Amino acid sequence: MEHPAGPELAGSAAGAVASDRSATTGASSSRSAADGSKPGDAVSVGSIAEARRGGPAHDDVATLSAEDDAAPADRAAGRVHHDGRDGHGSGEPPPQEPGRPADGRYTRRADEPSLRPRHHPSERHRDPGHHVPHVEPGRGRVGGPLYAALDLGTNNCRLLVAEPWRQGFRVVDAFSRIVRLGEGLSRTGRLSEAAQDRAIDALRVCRAKLDARGIVRARLVATEACRAAENGVEFLERVRREAGLTLEILTRETEARLAVTGCASLVDWSADGVLLFDIGGGSSELVWMEFGEGRRTGGDPTRHIRAWASLPVGVVTLSERHGGVAVGRDTFEDMVADVDGLLAALPDWGPLAGRLAAGHYHMLGTSGTVTTLAGVHLGLKRYDRRRVDGTWLTDDQVGAMIEQLLAMEFEDRVANPCIGGDRADLVLAGCAILEAIRRRWRCGRLRVADRGLREGMLTELMIGDGVWRRPQRWPRRPRDEGDER
Repeated sequence: MEHPAGPELAGSAAGAVASDRSATTGASSSRSAADGSKPGDAVSVGSIAEARRGGPAHDDVATLSAEDDAAPADRAAGRVHHDGRDGHGSGEPPPQEPGRPADGRYTRRADEPSLRPRHHPSERHRDPGHHVPHVEPGRGRVGGPLYAALDLGTNNCRLLVAEPWRQGFRVVDAFSRIVRLGEGLSRTGRLSEAAQDRAIDALRVCRAKLDARGIVRARLVATEACRAAENGVEFLERVRREAGLTLEILTRETEARLAVTGCASLVDWSADGVLLFDIGGGSSELVWMEFGEGRRTGGDPTRHIRAWASLPVGVVTLSERHGGVAVGRDTFEDMVADVDGLLAALPDWGPLAGRLAAGHYHMLGTSGTVTTLAGVHLGLKRYDRRRVDGTWLTDDQVGAMIEQLLAMEFEDRVANPCIGGDRADLVLAGCAILEAIRRRWRCGRLRVADRGLREGMLTELMIGDGVWRRPQRWPRRPRDEGDER
């Protein structure tokens, strides 16, 4: 990670795969209590054979799978893989890394600025929307370098810290909080002071987590709310001063590309193509992928993109326009009509309907909307990422779940464990966006992804460092380099 002269922690794309490149291409969900990604979640990375043969890193964007490699006994006991450096370890120190002190802590030079946490990271937070409580680990960390990806969206602030593990990476720490940064943005064009305060409070927690670990590289990004707001750049300067983090504003094209990278392993590569969508708080990204004859897997999945689009509408903006508490059939249809008008105006997307009718395609959705629908469909008593991520739903099942949510009273949505109070007024706006997509481009199958932008950033950062190309040869810890933290 780039290490600036001041005390802030910079969000650098150094080492990432062709960051913000010009290409043909343009969340994971969060729950009211905690992020769906938990420490110990293992995400396997495939399609890196070319990278291992020494090919250019930027041509080999790895794909992710839904595999969870945690031991069954660990899962049954509720244990997660944790590095133990915050005082909640298993009693056994993690494996010592070459050139690293025995206590596993990062040693700063005398001339480095202090990055002391603003709160102790081992505190057990139990407030709704806070990060996953620390629990006893099943086994220690592998000892590889740590990478971080932070996504400050219109609705959520999310952080993942992960380490390379086997042919993928394993989550070491996760944080998610609903901040509603874009609240009121569609009416005023500006980020409100209250929304900024909520976001900065969450970012301070993220800063403390980053501060407590020897991160090799991180990418810290903001999306639609900061892109659209008149005072978006001004807000990010406030974030730098008050939370000590420097965030970059992603372009819509890069956001769509990273969603493809993060979800690529959930694509059915035997299909003729995929319609991927990411319904966000302030914008919704669509990616149309087409697969040619011959080998369909391996290498950069974004090379299969035929068209991409970013709609200036998301669950926050749509619910503010039409209301999200009392949503009847007429209001819902008005929402659908608004979104359909945007879809109808998309250039180059006309042939997609014919391709879907004639070919073997599926949809791939990465958003809180589709993970909520999957959780309700599965009848989960508590949201479980391992059961939701990778779930297949038929078009009829998707329609039935939308009708079920539309028939619920607001209080029933609040009480549902897969929705909760934080999303009860937003979920039907997300369903309306999905319904507009379904009506225009009818497709028989939808696969649910509880992954996306952050996983895409982590994958690209690790590929840029060649961590899967050089087994057992991790990038050096930044103890001796002044340009990384």
